[in-house]
Amino acid sequence: MKYDPHKPYNQLPLLPPRKDLETKAILKKAIAAGRALAELKGIGSNIPNQTILINTIALQEAKSSSEIENIVTTNDALFKAFSAQSSHIDAATKEVLHYREALWEGFNTLKKRPVITTSLLINLVQTIKQNQAGIRNAPGTAVANASSGEVLYTPPEGESVIRDKLKNLEDYIHGEDSTDPLVKLAVMHYQFEAIHPFFDGNGRTGRILCILFLIHRELLELPILYLSKAIIETKTDYYKLLRQVTASDSWEPWVLYMLDVIENTAVDTRMKIIAIRDLLEKTLDSARKKLPSRVYSKELIELLFHQPYTKSRFLVDAGIAERKTAAEYLKELENIGILKSKKLGKENLYLNVKLYDLLSK
Repeated sequence: MKYDPHKPYNQLPLLPPRKDLETKAILKKAIAAGRALAELKGIGSNIPNQTILINTIALQEAKSSSEIENIVTTNDALFKAFSAQSSHIDAATKEVLHYREALWEGFNTLKKRPVITTSLLINLVQTIKQNQAGIRNAPGTAVANASSGEVLYTPPEGESVIRDKLKNLEDYIHGEDSTDPLVKLAVMHYQFEAIHPFFDGNGRTGRILCILFLIHRELLELPILYLSKAIIETKTDYYKLLRQVTASDSWEPWVLYMLDVIENTAVDTRMKIIAIRDLLEKTLDSARKKLPSRVYSKELIELLFHQPYTKSRFLVDAGIAERKTAAEYLKELENIGILKSKKLGKENLYLNVKLYDLLSK
């Protein structure tokens, strides 16, 4: 039966694909991507305080992943919202923070029970969308071109059909076979996007699924692979190659594309982590020389790298200082040019200017 983008794709083939995915080009690219990922994992474990990476890199991933869905916020709005108590947070920034929360929730769930399940995916999308929606159970969902309205793809329809395909996806994820895990990731990501199991939030859930799969296969220890930035930069190719798998069973270009994204992202993220580490070392050195000895501590400077904005309460919660003393410490850090104060409502926030600039590049 010829594929018709206007009809529900209930005949979406089950996994594994019938095509040979171990072509020479794919195997060569998988080795390069695997090497880059191993180097990222190694550098990540060398950062003295892992919170630095979990907050900064995961927030950037959340921002880019949401941007793919045209949910756009600024770095400044995002970092302020993450640090402040303000209720005046715009809708787009809230959605990005919900993505980060879902990523973190998925990571913690996987640590407790190392199985990727349909119920885990439902929890992710419910956190992203902040509702109780589950598997699509009504007809009418189609993927269309935003500007022209042309229908590009109609996913499978019927809750039982969708659940059966998700069960097959689970079996594929956990199945014992010789397929390179990064090739498996590319296949798994296509299949999830093709099943399109939810009314909304599929793209963001699918990108979190990629990160969780890498953690599940112990290719990463932390959710710090910043995949969405590379996908945004090649968005046209991403959607074109996804559709080509569906329309003509063209797997090799899609798998090569995803391996390329993984390799480039791993290299970029590793360079960003090295830059954060170097900036932390320089800041420690500068603060040690310029701050009064009663103020300086390694713990204090590291705390400034947990996220670009900080405030007195963070110092109090970390046991570094009492409230009044904490405010004095932050003023001293502003005096030597490490922090810059900003008023948000009734709160005083302090921006680690160089960290912010580094993350915004």
